[in-house]
Amino acid sequence: MQEKELEDIERTLLLEAIFLRYGYDFRNYSQASISRRVRLFLEKNDVETIGELLPRIIREPELFQGLLFDFSVTVTEMFRDPPFYRALRREVVPLLKTYPFIKVWSAGCATGEEVYSLAILLKEEGLLHKSTIFATDINDSSLAKAKRGIYPLKQVREYIENFQETGSMHSFSRYYHANEEHIVMERELRGRITFANHNLVADQVFGEMHLILCRNVMIYFDKKLQNMVLDLFDQSLIRGGFLCLGGRESLRFSNLNDRYEELDSANRIYRKHFAHNHQLQARR
Repeated sequence: MQEKELEDIERTLLLEAIFLRYGYDFRNYSQASISRRVRLFLEKNDVETIGELLPRIIREPELFQGLLFDFSVTVTEMFRDPPFYRALRREVVPLLKTYPFIKVWSAGCATGEEVYSLAILLKEEGLLHKSTIFATDINDSSLAKAKRGIYPLKQVREYIENFQETGSMHSFSRYYHANEEHIVMERELRGRITFANHNLVADQVFGEMHLILCRNVMIYFDKKLQNMVLDLFDQSLIRGGFLCLGGRESLRFSNLNDRYEELDSANRIYRKHFAHNHQLQARR
């Protein structure tokens, strides 16, 4: 048997062991992505093979937490992908302004940069005071960083440039305090966000939301898991609610395609129909 075939078997056993031992189910994640992250983890921890790692992962929860962090952390930054935020202002905010209150779910929030970006946008649009924002992730270490809202000062220039491209109304400096090395997000922003552990693969529906953001998370899932998670979002979203995905994610080939209107195809912003298609057809 060739080395790659052995590695595939070891990786399958590792994911099965993680599910049985800790309840985290990565079995339907993109195997290319999982392989890449496992190899990096092996190098970082000076471990030769997945077979050598497997018993340690089962018996050392702290080591597993490190692997979990590597599995779940995605590339993120403040106002990443400015055209998306411009589209959000243009297509979604005017409708949110008609609601008496707004419930938002930022799923897979990682270390929090995106959810603070959203909170700033809602603040600028006069919506933050009536918004309740839930930010969830499976990784407690990431959630702890997100909850603190402290980010390296050296990244601020990039954040400012992104922010200015979103059609911002004020200076980015209004929304944080700075010291010599870090910025700390404004208390008002942090106070509107509830951070919680939630596993998209295993946990249940998350309330009745008006707006759900889950961007660049499902690219790590296979089609079966993508459909399962999209169904979870659909059940968590009110009729007429908004769903925002990442640039390489789409409803086009999903089970839910006919249940949503595409508000902005380039920026993957969708609105759930007020009635299901069969109901609409019955009225015609």
